[in-house]
Amino acid sequence: MIERAQTEVAIIGGGIVGASAALFLRRRGIPVTLLEAGACGAKASGVNYGGVRRQGRALEQMPLARRAHQLWGQLHALIGTGGEYVRSGHLKLAYSEADMAALERYRATTRGFGMDLEILDRAALDRRFPWLGRSVVGGSLCPADGHANPRLVSPAFALAASRAGATVREHARVDSVTHDGDGFVLRVGDALEVRARMLLNCAGAWARDIAAAFGETVPETSIHPLMMVTEPLPRFMTVSLGVQGGGIYARQVDRGNCVIGGGRGAPAGPDFARPGHAQIGTLLRRAADLLPPLRGAHVIRFWSGVEGSMPDHNPVLGPSRTTPGLLHGFGFSGAGFQIGPAAGEVLADLAATGHTDIPIDAFRIDRYAAVAHAAGDSATQAHGHTLEST
Repeated sequence: MIERAQTEVAIIGGGIVGASAALFLRRRGIPVTLLEAGACGAKASGVNYGGVRRQGRALEQMPLARRAHQLWGQLHALIGTGGEYVRSGHLKLAYSEADMAALERYRATTRGFGMDLEILDRAALDRRFPWLGRSVVGGSLCPADGHANPRLVSPAFALAASRAGATVREHARVDSVTHDGDGFVLRVGDALEVRARMLLNCAGAWARDIAAAFGETVPETSIHPLMMVTEPLPRFMTVSLGVQGGGIYARQVDRGNCVIGGGRGAPAGPDFARPGHAQIGTLLRRAADLLPPLRGAHVIRFWSGVEGSMPDHNPVLGPSRTTPGLLHGFGFSGAGFQIGPAAGEVLADLAATGHTDIPIDAFRIDRYAAVAHAAGDSATQAHGHTLEST
């Protein structure tokens, strides 16, 4: 017989956003049931690079990133583990004078958000980071950004939510979700039915299907970041690295392993991805050029994952425009690890009070529909003028 459950808030997706939302809801005393298709924190939230950076984010994400930075500083108290989180600094590198100019503009644009960005020329890099390759001409350092271990942090949010009283159901893939006029009805095969007054759609790369079930079509696609890790090496890298314009990012953990990402893997079905052989050689060459101490090192593992991505690289975060009680939090475009806890807190605040102090209008789910509608209006007006002229 089917198991039936009732709750105040149901959450689909046990990644860092959904699990942190569950935790913050429980800290408010609100009943919550979280349904995860696999293991909590095992998808994008658990296989990403582990960068905990504000630098490089779009201006509209900065308030969210600033709040997330505060929450990361409270990580152990929040989830019961430090998750190997360190504020090592994040160094964004430039390969050209045009890149340096872009870093300067970014520093000017983001003043006031507490990042304290420091522009470094090549001479400054030589003094502080002599292990960098010679093709780099400068960079921008954010001293308090850092990195953490996603395989420890992301599942720990779900465990903390469970300890706080949330009902967390793993291996519970939601097959259908509807609204019957009184509330949301979620079905997990013939085994479980959950009824809830509110629903949080935190299903990552699979969230667009849930949104579509309520009449909200979004251009979310799947991306598959390519990652690798080396054997333990003598410590040389003291900061987390990125590059202006993308292509490669790297960090070194206390054990000596270097975690490096860049390029894309390849899908291996709807739920998984594998390293893309075509791009492995490119990533290896870029790593050896940027980090000469890696030359000759053994790579012990390659991997990839499935992450939801939006065309403007901003998430969908906030209320549904079609269905009261439905909140969305997805499409973090490969950069959700740092802002994930703050996004979860925003969703919990909205579910509890209908309000958040974080500006999220740029993340509206209907922002693409508005653009398409405006384009359609323009096309209609142009067509009208043509008819009039004939």
